[in-house]
Amino acid sequence: LGLFWQSLPVRCTGRLFYAPVCWHSSSMPELPEVETSRSGIEPHIVGQEIVNVTIRERRLRWPVSEDLDNRLPGQTIVSVDRRAKYLLINTTGGTAILHLGMSGHVSIVPRDAPAGIHDHVDIGLASGHALRLRDPRRFGSLHFTENPTTHWLLKELGPEPLGDEFGGDYLWRKSRGRRVAVKPFIMNANIVVGVGNIYASESLFIAGINPKRAAGRISLPRYEALADAIRSELQRAIRAGGTTHRDYYGGFGEAGWFQQELDVYGREDEPCHRCNRPVTAIVQGQRATYYCKHCQT
Repeated sequence: LGLFWQSLPVRCTGRLFYAPVCWHSSSMPELPEVETSRSGIEPHIVGQEIVNVTIRERRLRWPVSEDLDNRLPGQTIVSVDRRAKYLLINTTGGTAILHLGMSGHVSIVPRDAPAGIHDHVDIGLASGHALRLRDPRRFGSLHFTENPTTHWLLKELGPEPLGDEFGGDYLWRKSRGRRVAVKPFIMNANIVVGVGNIYASESLFIAGINPKRAAGRISLPRYEALADAIRSELQRAIRAGGTTHRDYYGGFGEAGWFQQELDVYGREDEPCHRCNRPVTAIVQGQRATYYCKHCQT
């Protein structure tokens, strides 16, 4: 799988042992995967001074910010946040904004660990380790900004689905007069962030809403049920370490097993968990959509 491992100390039942640490996804990471990556790297990099930045390849989805090389060394990492599917590495001198793209992952490695062909960026830390970005397809991105709230990638984003601004009333108000189908509507990052393809299909199934129904023709009570479903599905996935597809690995090399609990996504022609009728697959906006024609109206 081409994974990068670093043995780091972990305390369990009073004993100290060493466990591999790797955060990896070769399919598009969704919000739970990014949150799992955030919580995984946070304890290893917060409070660390950045001693150097090594950029081996600038040609990602957008060129790696020139400021990154010059501004990060000498700064201390104060926190690691997530906004939508972006990781925000906040330092005393600014913020690195990281998107994992289709195939990117971050890992903790020794600063002198040999780099592979797809290891594009190392952020070297005073601890002797480095935060390494590996991105075979180069669809990720890495930027530097002094104010992430005004950065062009973030400033137009909708509310977080787990935040107080999001709810059924918000979705109902935003949907009025819209003819677009409800599934692409809730996947629109300007409406709400982080509701990717998997969790959109799953949440609509739980709420009993047909993904083809026009967003503007859904009632407030049904949007309240949908907002609750979105929150619960994302929270469950975060607790489970994300959704595994091919080779996603969570905090200590353990696969996230949330995909074992999926109701409709990836289950075309398999029996619906509610009615036993076959799950249907269609294409919406060039993305696969899975739903039950009987249970979702």
